Amino acid sequence: MKIRYPRPLVPGDVIGVTAPSSGVPGSLLGRLGFAVEQLRDCGYAVEIGDCMDGSTHVSAPVEQRAGELMRMLLDPKIRAVVPPWGGVTAIDLIPHLDFNALASADPTWLVGYSDISTLLTPITLRTGMATLHGSNLMDTPYRVPESLMSWIKIASLPAGTSFRQTSPGVHRVNDWDDWESKPKITEHTWNGTGAWERLDNGRNDVNVTGRLIGGCIETVVNLAGTPCLNTEALRRGQGGSLIIYVEASSVEATTICRHLHGMRMAGFFDGAKAILVGRTGAPDSTTLTQNEAVLDALGILGMPIIGNVECGHVPPQLPIVNGAQGHLVFNEKDRYLEQKLV
Repeated sequence: MKIRYPRPLVPGDVIGVTAPSSGVPGSLLGRLGFAVEQLRDCGYAVEIGDCMDGSTHVSAPVEQRAGELMRMLLDPKIRAVVPPWGGVTAIDLIPHLDFNALASADPTWLVGYSDISTLLTPITLRTGMATLHGSNLMDTPYRVPESLMSWIKIASLPAGTSFRQTSPGVHRVNDWDDWESKPKITEHTWNGTGAWERLDNGRNDVNVTGRLIGGCIETVVNLAGTPCLNTEALRRGQGGSLIIYVEASSVEATTICRHLHGMRMAGFFDGAKAILVGRTGAPDSTTLTQNEAVLDALGILGMPIIGNVECGHVPPQLPIVNGAQGHLVFNEKDRYLEQKLV
């Protein structure tokens, strides 16, 4: 599979905002407005779609949400599409997306995480279009630690570029800002420390390459065994190698364990040279921790498993480009993920 990268995002480009899953309630419209204002202050034009209502679990009927997302992705004037956040049922869009049209169109950046990964991963796997697993719009105003990069900066890079990210050593522990009372906050309170760690029992240095793909465990598990989570085409012609990232949002460890077993049995981890596991605030179970859940399901694969990676629901976010060529290094001296847009 040839990966197609959108052209670099530049000031003056249009960024589309739509909610393919959950919309924004009235109490948080101040935060939405501030996030949009920040994009405009950076020189981008912003087009806000009609599918933004936050009064229920979805922003609009599925046909309308799918139609608006497709329109934005196919509009040559819109160079990136960024949902306000995730939600719960983005999966209902899958039958309504025209993957053939996306495969033949000039690529557009689609950015997000959580339930949005239910769309990012299939789009890359079925069309070859690179997608960006990173901050959603409501998180975008926060300042990014120096060792990481913002999704805007990554989306501004030309094809062929390489960039490297490492753990900043700080994160936010089970504590979210009150955007209703502080809609313009731009600084996280880092109340936790810790860097990447080896979860498996391997002692050898890790130095592997592979195409990057992954997402939120609780949402992408529902695609296991379907063409939307089939990595065969992505592996073909690339030495058969992948670096897969997964992260747990909120469910307890026994459920994560069951999900990962199912994803492994469906072949999602076939061809993986290493697995990155996002730091999580999801609860342990009475007999199983989140890390033990990962090892129970994936330890049998006998490959490096690196935990506490900043690619999940615990800020900060380490953006990962689905389809990019990844280079993972983990040893006593160096620990980084390099991505090359080739």
